[in-house]
Order: sequence, then C-alpha cells, then structure tokens
Amino acid sequence: MDGMLSQEEINALLGGMGEDSGSDSSDTQTLGGADPLSGEEKDAIGEISNISMGTAATTLSTLLNQRVNITTPNVSIANWDDISQSYDRPCVFIQISYIEGLDGNNILILREKDVKIITDLMMGGSGTDVDATELTELHLSAICEAMNQMMGSAATSISSVLEKKVDISPPTASLIDLEGTIDEEGLGDFLKGQFVKVAFRLEIGTLIDSELMQLYPIDFAKELYSKFMSSTETEQPAPAAQQPAAPTPQPVAQQPTAPAPQPMPTPAMPSQPVNVAPAQFQAFDTNINPLMQQENIGLIMDVPLEVTVELGRTNKTIKEILDFSPGTIIELNKLAGEAIDLLVNGKYVAKGEVVVIEDNFGIRITEIVK
Repeated sequence: MDGMLSQEEINALLGGMGEDSGSDSSDTQTLGGADPLSGEEKDAIGEISNISMGTAATTLSTLLNQRVNITTPNVSIANWDDISQSYDRPCVFIQISYIEGLDGNNILILREKDVKIITDLMMGGSGTDVDATELTELHLSAICEAMNQMMGSAATSISSVLEKKVDISPPTASLIDLEGTIDEEGLGDFLKGQFVKVAFRLEIGTLIDSELMQLYPIDFAKELYSKFMSSTETEQPAPAAQQPAAPTPQPVAQQPTAPAPQPMPTPAMPSQPVNVAPAQFQAFDTNINPLMQQENIGLIMDVPLEVTVELGRTNKTIKEILDFSPGTIIELNKLAGEAIDLLVNGKYVAKGEVVVIEDNFGIRITEIVK
C-alpha cells in the first residue's frame, strides 16, 4: 500500500480543494457534491434578478430622492457559514414571501449602517451622522416599507417576464448578529442547507457603496427558471409551414395580340335649368307692445349693479409710485368744485357733486349722460 492515499487523506484533499475555490464564483461546486444549479439556470436567475432589481432601484430612488444604482448580480450557491463569516455583523434580514404566482420566500440582507442611512433619508434627514444612532423598531418598520415598495415593483417586473401575476406579502425585518444558529435567529428553514445567494452592489448617492444580498431556496430558483423558460418558449413564433413549390409554368402557344379596346366617349349630359332665388326671411315686427316691454324689464329689476364715484385720475411712473409713503399728496385731473363722475358697472352714466349725509359722503346727481 506504499505510495497510495487512504480514504481519509483523499477526503481531506477534496475538502481543501473546496475551501480554496471559494464561494464567490457562480461556477464553483459546493462542498459535498456537484453544484445543484447549472450554468444556464444561474444565467437565467441572474437575468431575472437584473430586470427586477433595476425596477426596484428606480422605486427606491424616487422614495429617497437620491441616485440609486444596483449593479448586475452575481449568482452562487452558499450556506449559513458562508454568510456568517463574510458579512458584517450585525445586519438586517428582511424576509419576503410570495403569495401569488410563485411559491416560496426569500431574504434580503442589508448592513446595519445602510439601513440607518436609508431610513434617515426617508424621514427627511441627510443620511449623515448615523453612526451614533441606535437601530430601533422605527428603523425596522421604515426599512420594511421601503423594501415593500422596492420588491413590490420587482414583483411587477417578474410578472411581465413570466406573463403571470406575481405578488408578495408585507416584509418583516429583524436585526441579526450572525453568531447564533438558524433556529436561534428564527430564520427560514431553507438556510439550514445550501441555498442560492444573489449578490448586488448597492450605491445610493455618495452615502452608500455596499452590498445587497438576496437569498432563496434552490427549489424556488429552479421553479423560477422553469417558469422563465416556459414564458420565453411561448413568445417564440412557430416556424412557418413550408409552402409547396409553385408549379413550373408550361409554355403556351403565343396567340395573336388583340387590339386594346378604345375608351367609349362619355356622352355629355344635357344641362338642366336651375332656379336660383334669394333667401326669404320674415320681417321683424317693429310694433312692439309697450306693456310687453315693461314686463320684460321687470324681470331684471332685482339684478345688483356696482355704482362707483370717481373723484379724478392721474398718471404716475413706476419710480414715483415706489416713492409713495404715508403723507404723499397726489394731484388729480379734476379742479376743485368740478363735478365728479358716476359710473355704473364701470360705465360713465352721470355727473354729480359731493355731499355729506350725517357721517358719510354722498353724491347729488347734477347731470345724466346720454
């Protein structure tokens, strides 16, 4: 047996190769066997994630009034140890379940500081100086609302891709320190084994340049891939049926060409005499009954009119008007003792003179303008 490796040594070497390969690449195989997702399945999942998160980024940008960029995803297979060892502690887990169109759930992971910045922007803050702020239930409720709007728009995009309605339940958020077990953290059971990890680079203005992770079960990923492929196959047009070859034309004996028929002249229609007469209108009756006139005027006797007395007028430049102040005297175009004008609804109808009636000014009409 000299020169041969034992089974334990072989297993140790295989384990070392798995650790050296790392978990970041979407092409690596996971420990304990072959990769549960093919390259084609990962490409399809990445494409769906790219489309859905593109819409989600637009929604978040509108909500925060900031430029939001979510880069092309990196799809890989991971386990709980990979997440707990590679991500900042603590972090916020947002759990989202699909209630229509798809069967399953997924988890979004955000860094604690990123959640503080996003929620501070939602509440009208600047997103700066959040390090000293403690993450509270208010922050978790706010990030749930933000993710609800983001993933709701993402579900709408998936609906368009799969050509069927997809809807989600309201998200729930919790602060996780990644040091306990899955049962202790109260997370989804699918995290106990291998699962799909979709990593995005998240940029929000100049405040956040971080990583956003989305985790979901392998079975859910395969269902998503299957429905995606089914929808793309139905969109492809069926191949056109082969048309039968046209029969080869047989030679035909040439016939003498008949002369082309000449167009028949159109007979001229005899002109008919047309009678043209001027339009006839009934003449207005000028003999209107005066009693009827009085009845018609009586219908408008209660209509209120605005009566204005104009003392005089003048023109001033803008500079002179800006110089107005209490005590300024303005000379008008009326002479002292001259009759003033009486206007009804802005129309000049009479002249008069100013009188005093007890404590009020009045006007005595001296002339009616016709």
